[in-house]
Amino acid sequence: MSELVSIIMPSYNTGAFIIKTIQSVLNQSYENWELIIVDDCSTDNTDEVVLPYLNDQRIRYIKNEKNCGAAVSRNRALREAKGKWIAFLDSDDLWVPEKLEKQIHFMEVHDYAFTYTDYMIQLNGEWLPYVYTGPNVVNRRKMYNYCYFSTITVMYNREKIGLIQIERLRKNNDYAMWLQAIEKSNCYRLPECMSFYIKHEGSVSSGSKIKLIKWHYILYKDGLHKNKVISGLLTVRNLFFGVIKKMKYRKKTDYIPSI
Repeated sequence: MSELVSIIMPSYNTGAFIIKTIQSVLNQSYENWELIIVDDCSTDNTDEVVLPYLNDQRIRYIKNEKNCGAAVSRNRALREAKGKWIAFLDSDDLWVPEKLEKQIHFMEVHDYAFTYTDYMIQLNGEWLPYVYTGPNVVNRRKMYNYCYFSTITVMYNREKIGLIQIERLRKNNDYAMWLQAIEKSNCYRLPECMSFYIKHEGSVSSGSKIKLIKWHYILYKDGLHKNKVISGLLTVRNLFFGVIKKMKYRKKTDYIPSI
């Protein structure tokens, strides 16, 4: 296992968190990686915080000329990527040290081009008592049903999936990437919790849920260029399978990560 991994990291005003995230990459047992941070015109101290880490030649820090959103930042990072393997880590989330090594081994042994792992969520400093899982195999139909995994768990083989570029979506732009990738390969689950999704906002309000439905509709209509009827039907289907995911694809746990 010696091929380069390109780690895609969009950032925006995460100066308070990005140090731990970069350290999470530096702690990886697999050392042949490049970290591509694309900053979307942060107005906090992200530049100052990242600067000392740029002494490591594996870390590249790119700034957008104007605030464009995560979709544009991810597109730019993917165009810059040089690695065979593409992985994703948002600028306030974390990996276990063996994440890259184990996932690459899993993919090479089984000749998989597109995989994800289990993950846990920390909400406002408190760990939710679940490990979030998903189907062992996500095919095209299941991918349209629901996005079963977190972005930070994903890795794919760029030589087999190709260059992914998505529409300028404010929300669900990560889901748009997977809907492209699934056209080239099924996605396979590595059943081990190696990623931690750190959420800082409060509980989701009913108003936010309505907005969530709207963003799913926009994903299908504007991101995938489906007509209004198909976009509506896909949105309803997504809501149904979202309920199924909550019931079926999370496991109760007493484990508290030491991060």
